[in-house]
Amino acid sequence: MRNLDAPRAAAPLDAEWERIELLGHCLARMRQGIALEDAALGRLRELHERVRLGREAGAGWRELGVGPFSGLEYDVLACALVPEVEPRIGWLFQQLQPGSAQPYPSAALVQELFALEAREARQLAAALGEDAPLRRQGVVEMEGTWPYATLRPGRGLAARLLGLPEPEVAPPGSHRVRGRAPWEALVLPEDRLAQLREFMLWLQHRRTVVEEWGGSAVGGPVALFAGPSGTGKTFAALVLATELGWPLYRVDLGALVSKYIGETEKNLNRLFGSVHGRPMVLQFDEADSLFGRRGEVKEARDRYANLEVSHLLARIEQHEGPCILTTNLRGHLDPAFARRFQAVIEFPRPDERARARLWRTLLPPRAPREPEVDSERLGEAVPLTGGGIRNAALHAAYLAAGAQKAIGMREVALAVWRELGKDGRELSPADLGPLARFIPEVGRC
Repeated sequence: MRNLDAPRAAAPLDAEWERIELLGHCLARMRQGIALEDAALGRLRELHERVRLGREAGAGWRELGVGPFSGLEYDVLACALVPEVEPRIGWLFQQLQPGSAQPYPSAALVQELFALEAREARQLAAALGEDAPLRRQGVVEMEGTWPYATLRPGRGLAARLLGLPEPEVAPPGSHRVRGRAPWEALVLPEDRLAQLREFMLWLQHRRTVVEEWGGSAVGGPVALFAGPSGTGKTFAALVLATELGWPLYRVDLGALVSKYIGETEKNLNRLFGSVHGRPMVLQFDEADSLFGRRGEVKEARDRYANLEVSHLLARIEQHEGPCILTTNLRGHLDPAFARRFQAVIEFPRPDERARARLWRTLLPPRAPREPEVDSERLGEAVPLTGGGIRNAALHAAYLAAGAQKAIGMREVALAVWRELGKDGRELSPADLGPLARFIPEVGRC
């Protein structure tokens, strides 16, 4: 029995839960051939009216940031959500579905609970379609085959409703990029920093431009970060996520694209359905692999590949949250896609001044350092990218720690040599420039 003195979660929606529970008890009695009592029917009519008025006022559901939905769609959402909000109703659902190991309702049970006729049952099926609002917004997930598919609430929906910490669940085909990054740590030319800050304006002032000024509502915003590997594209995305206070997720397109026709679209629908309404930044790597120049359609698979790209673009543009596409090969992208982005930012290789700043930042600040290790000197020596400098700085620190000494030019030179050798090409001391004289012969292998 509920403790009447305890605080009640989600009070504006209590009528929703009580109505579903009463419908469940009424259904159990009807299956046993027991007539429904007048008191129960009267209470049910009263709850129907309270639910109707509550939905018209937006009480409870509006705070979740979902909808608007039809009355039937709200009924489905309430049925999917109630086992996590009121577990006793989940046990009731199990009793009404003999043999089911799940406390969640099937579509068939929802149909029976609300006594839906044939026409209404077709409306229920349509409401649970992949492209219908409930599924597209990710508030209801369906597992199995109609009509016995299990209906579950979207990930974290019950936690948000109950004011609990939302469980961290990576969207399908993605992983979390950990850490925080302030603007001051981003080493880019001033004009590129200005472009990044302009991109932030699309997020920070959407309400002013769209709701107050009547500007056109667009999804996203969407940005393309282009530049060689190691120039800071992911780091810049992390800076934006840190500024927003949101997590950054990198999406592996390879995990979503399928050789089977139609599967890619389903995977993308699952991805965007799971992130709907969740504050996060999505980063799609190696965009050129999917957004390459479109050639002649020579076979059916080529046509479907183009459809997959169109579907991805459509879902990105419908998604109300920042999406960042990165590429190392901007020249391989079809120019026709450029108009679909709110920002296109080139990430250049750092110049000498930028490299000096990166060395100064990325060498461990509390590590002992010999006086000859000068950031300006290192910035002039070898044209590494920011990612290369980060790797070399850490490698030099580990070399020094292993030798139990301060970081010296010998450690830095050897670390840079190792970094340059990662691409498999033949190296000569000339590749190290002025650092060559610090590297021992034994290290040149």
